[in-house]
Amino acid sequence: MPVVIPDEALREAGLNPRDALVEFACRLFDAGKLTLPSAVRLAAMSRVAFQELRSRRIPIYRPTLKDLEDDMESLKRLGI
Repeated sequence: MPVVIPDEALREAGLNPRDALVEFACRLFDAGKLTLPSAVRLAAMSRVAFQELRSRRIPIYRPTLKDLEDDMESLKRLGI
């Protein structure tokens, strides 16, 4: 389904269509609405090129409490 953004809105935002797509992808990823691979595809960029996230200070990896618990269990098993 195509999404149409009026030229006036793009001008007001100071964006061209390409930048708007990257902006949209970054915002959806940051909100947890898209995975990183999906955001990269939406922005039509390579993952390496999608370093836009770094310049926006958007974390690429967001560990969960389960991740922390798993890591703590691994450390216990290793005797650390």
